[in-house]
Amino acid sequence: MSTLDALQASLAAEHAALYVVGYLGAQTSESASPELYAALRDSYATHRERRDQLVGLVREAGARPVPAAASYDLPRVRLDDPASLAAAAVAVEQACGATYGFLVASATGEQRGWAVDAVLDSALRELTLGGAPRAFPGR
Repeated sequence: MSTLDALQASLAAEHAALYVVGYLGAQTSESASPELYAALRDSYATHRERRDQLVGLVREAGARPVPAAASYDLPRVRLDDPASLAAAAVAVEQACGATYGFLVASATGEQRGWAVDAVLDSALRELTLGGAPRAFPGR
């Protein structure tokens, strides 16, 4: 996979993450589940920042950034169950971590460092959301 392909795949993953995390956040009550609400709000902000950075990296590579889809498949979760919502958010972080793993393998220099940071951040976010530690984030 070329670096540009990995950047585009990471951007596509961030588009999907924003859609799903936004949906999950909208189903979460700040008063009933303040920790989950805060984690999802932080996750949304981070994914939005990463998306914007990836758009810049793709443009710097001389390509047109892959656009967001009109919609994405939403997880089938119990909307009245914070644990179910958190588990769906963990799955989003796992998917993004796996995608960033491809970028780590494909990129060099500053882009590789940025991708390593993104993998680590996704792994930490998984833990914050109740995920279990794994040997390699994204696998």
